[in-house]
Amino acid sequence: MTTRMDAEHHFRHALTKVPQVTAAFWITKVMTTGMGETTSDYLVHRYDPILAVALGGMGLAAALILQLSTGRYRGWMYWLAVVMVGVFGTMAADGLHVELGVPYVASTIFYAAVLAVIFVAWYRSEGTLAIHSIFTRRRELFYWATVLATFALGTAAGDMTATTLHLGYFVSGVLFTVAIAIPAIMRRWFGLNEVLAFWCAYILTRPVGASFADWVGVSHQRGGLDLGTGLVSLVLLALIVCMVAGMTLRREGVAVAPSAA
Repeated sequence: MTTRMDAEHHFRHALTKVPQVTAAFWITKVMTTGMGETTSDYLVHRYDPILAVALGGMGLAAALILQLSTGRYRGWMYWLAVVMVGVFGTMAADGLHVELGVPYVASTIFYAAVLAVIFVAWYRSEGTLAIHSIFTRRRELFYWATVLATFALGTAAGDMTATTLHLGYFVSGVLFTVAIAIPAIMRRWFGLNEVLAFWCAYILTRPVGASFADWVGVSHQRGGLDLGTGLVSLVLLALIVCMVAGMTLRREGVAVAPSAA
């Protein structure tokens, strides 16, 4: 019986559709948030905003279809989906403010509420929010809905601190970098639940990456270094490709049991 249960346990984790949580995972995640921010800004300001959002939505749909179609974790498929979530999530958050005039404070509260609803529905349905228990289609759909909500929430929160609170992009990046260390400290020394610690850190990666990417890319008038959002997006894309290739060669992306994560 024990052998059979162990075999089932390892089989399920072999089917897990998300990568192992390593330092490379967090670095790549932060870079995807920055790329999502600058790519969205570049497309929306260079082309017709409606067309840009439509293209972003189609790109996200295509990436998610690819991700959902595979039966196991594949690095390039997973990270392509994350990148497209970053681009479209930024467009969704900015759209509420730019097109509908919703203040960043209100959109931050709105997306926080959306994320809370998804978490509650996910937990009531599956009894867990652990990412390495994702081996069914329903759990995977909950996961990607959560990821999209975290990107939108992080975008709104980062813009709120940078513009509404007038902290600027660089200071906002520093602020959220400090904040992202709190879940790790609470987990290591105060026994914070590992799933809660993970999702707190995951949400905060968005404003960290987006704030610093904006700071490097936007104009001097907006408090940036004015290197251009297009250039920043291309550099981040190249770095992401290198990171994913490195994780694939080292097999770091292969998911492991939750206790090891």
